[in-house]
Amino acid sequence: MREKRVRELIQNEDVKIVKKPSKSIYGKIIYYIAGICISLIFIFPILYMLAASTKTMEEIARDAGSIMMFIPNFSNFGHILDNYKEIFNEDYNVGRYALNSLIYALITIVLNVLINGLAAYAISKLRFPGKRFFNFIIMFLIIVPVESSIIPLYTICKQLLGLSGKLSVLAIIMPASISIFNIFLFVQFFSSIPKEFEEAARMDGANTLKIFFKVILPLSKPIIATVAVFCFIGVWNDYLWPKMVLGTNEDMLPIQTALTTIQTADDVTTGKIMASLVVTTIPIFAVYVAAQKYIVKGFGTGGLKL
Repeated sequence: MREKRVRELIQNEDVKIVKKPSKSIYGKIIYYIAGICISLIFIFPILYMLAASTKTMEEIARDAGSIMMFIPNFSNFGHILDNYKEIFNEDYNVGRYALNSLIYALITIVLNVLINGLAAYAISKLRFPGKRFFNFIIMFLIIVPVESSIIPLYTICKQLLGLSGKLSVLAIIMPASISIFNIFLFVQFFSSIPKEFEEAARMDGANTLKIFFKVILPLSKPIIATVAVFCFIGVWNDYLWPKMVLGTNEDMLPIQTALTTIQTADDVTTGKIMASLVVTTIPIFAVYVAAQKYIVKGFGTGGLKL
């Protein structure tokens, strides 16, 4: 009778049930608020970089300390790209340096996929003496800092191989084409590919190389995209090694070493520096956004074997 009476009261709207917000709702609110605040901390420097790249030195000094320092100068729209035009002229020639970095990055990506992919395929799929030793070496070399090998690598490139002058370009590409970390990523991903694909290919008469190029690589698009993004970012942001091996060959300088030259020029302004930083940041942002879903999938699939 009591339950029947309650139902009648609810139907007659005499009693209204008010549900208390669950703790999960409060948790989500706090999560999103904290996420927005942290995002703003990282976004504000980028907004300042974009805004300052459209202004003159006088306008940057005028807007300093106010909210206007994060807003581009739209009042004089016809001159909003003046700083960008300046850095692309013959005095700074950022376009040529950016093209150099793009060429280095594309060549490095192709060689990384071929060399590191083949090495990882052998380690993950083939049987040979000393396989466990190579696995140990890979795990050990991952924790070795790259900086500790710069001097020996420089000695090998310059004295042993004689890579000087125009051949200094090879000193940039060759060391970047082999990455222990990328081999490790490939190994983890290749290990998750079922053996049935290889067995079916071998029944059709395919050899090991044909299986790698016709079966394994087409199934490995996520990890290839991940490695490609890492290679691009690494080559694009590299400064110390190109500066060491190229020396005075300014025509072959990549974008990061060129930025240092631009920033130390006599007539450079803050707006020009910010414009050059925007130019170097946009390709990285575009590449990462384009390959984001593949990166997540690549790490997710490869992580199953970790």
